[in-house]
Amino acid sequence: MSKDKEKEKHHHHRHEHHLRRCCGCLATCLLTLILVVAATALIVYLALRPSKPSFYLQDLQLRRPITVGDPSLSASAQVTLASRNPNSRVGVFYKRLDVFVTYRDEPVTAPVSLPPQYQGHRDVTVWSPVLSADRAPVAGYVADAMRQDVGAGFVSLQVKVDGRIKWKVGSWVSGSYHLFVSCPAVLSAGFPGFGAGNNATLSALKFAQPTGCSVEV
Repeated sequence: MSKDKEKEKHHHHRHEHHLRRCCGCLATCLLTLILVVAATALIVYLALRPSKPSFYLQDLQLRRPITVGDPSLSASAQVTLASRNPNSRVGVFYKRLDVFVTYRDEPVTAPVSLPPQYQGHRDVTVWSPVLSADRAPVAGYVADAMRQDVGAGFVSLQVKVDGRIKWKVGSWVSGSYHLFVSCPAVLSAGFPGFGAGNNATLSALKFAQPTGCSVEV
């Protein structure tokens, strides 16, 4: 092998070695930067410790009487749902919120998607969606239970929210977290909190009283 070829080969190896070192340094710098940003975000998150939002079911008005089929349920109701952000330095992004009603753990209305919304520090947000379904299929025992509950003048429903939220601190926005809310909704034909006996009718059922909701994040 000639000296010129040996020099060229040696120069090529040095160039490859230098290139590998540069790529390695660049990868190390990027990894360090990512770790620093992630650690800073975690420290901010842990220092502020955002509290989950509070939800309250303020009202549920039947737009038409509940209809019990064989076996199905039809209903239409307007619910008034309020949320409060208890944090003084952390905002909440509601990225997705789907609201629906269940009875005996079975959905009896189709889910309604609420528009995405930002909730500032200690702000309160109120939604009033209309939830409905025509002949939603349910198990036979669920339809029978609804007939019995209506006859007793006391029907217990659940208004539920399934969605995703993000926390906002200054210009920093967290990743997405799953939000699940469950609100008891009692319909009564008598005084709030009490049944009305055997003379209750579907059209006589009214929302008993505002209730707090369980919230999981």
